[in-house]
Amino acid sequence: MPQQPPVRSSPARPARPDASMSLITNVMDHSLDDGYAEAAARKKADGTGGMPKTLRAKLGLAAGLVLAALVVTVGAAQARVAAPVVAKEREELIDRIDRESEAADKLEHSVDELRDDVSARQREALEQSGGGSEPQQLAGVLSGAVEVHGPGVKLVVDDAEDAGGGADGEARGTSGFSDTGRVRDRDMQRVVNGLWASGAEAIAINGQRLTALSAIRAAGDAILVDNKPLVPPYTVLAVGDGERLGARFQDSPDGMYLHVLQENYGIRTGISVEEELRIPAAPSVIVRTARPYLENTEETQENQETEKTGKGTS
Repeated sequence: MPQQPPVRSSPARPARPDASMSLITNVMDHSLDDGYAEAAARKKADGTGGMPKTLRAKLGLAAGLVLAALVVTVGAAQARVAAPVVAKEREELIDRIDRESEAADKLEHSVDELRDDVSARQREALEQSGGGSEPQQLAGVLSGAVEVHGPGVKLVVDDAEDAGGGADGEARGTSGFSDTGRVRDRDMQRVVNGLWASGAEAIAINGQRLTALSAIRAAGDAILVDNKPLVPPYTVLAVGDGERLGARFQDSPDGMYLHVLQENYGIRTGISVEEELRIPAAPSVIVRTARPYLENTEETQENQETEKTGKGTS
């Protein structure tokens, strides 16, 4: 049996050193995707890529900056041209406000003069008609229809210097005021009621005469007397027996209440006895008194005498 020739085995070729780095080599050799490469080649062939594009962008940016600068320049020029017109209109408006304010002050002064004239004529008419008796005059004083002058006390009540809270940091309840160191409407109500109870004959707060129909209220942080806002400090004038009035008020519960406000909340107060105070009359107050109906009095008496005579003869 013939023997098969022996099979010769070829020796294995040694592997290339970079065989394991074929993927990295491929990425390095073809770093750009074929689609991107094709698009870049097409743009380069059309003449739309490369430096021309960068130059066009620069030109567009420069044009935009020039346009923005032009708009700003035009706006500034227009504002400079319109500035004198706006200033002139503002001056005209200020002048108009001043004129109207002056006219309002003159009208208010005229109203005060007319009110005083009406009050004087009313007093004259009462005296001529026999109504100038002492009870009538007393009614006019107590009602606030006539001006009053004489001795009395002057009481000044003002907010605390630091109207943020009391010395102990406690709040004084709620009444519409955010600061506890501020004078409130109910404080002034107690002051006025205390003066009335101490013997005051007439009272005014910052020139506003108080009557039986007066009201002390609050609107926000302002105190209103008969719907007229007042500005602190609040000056209360009370006509009466000065020494006695001041002493009785300070010893009254309302005077002690005012002292507590001063000690705990820093509200500033001051009271002094004055020899002469003048309190104006309240506006639009007219005193009318009732009188007996005297018409046909004689005829009525004659009828009564006739009836009595008739009864006696029957």
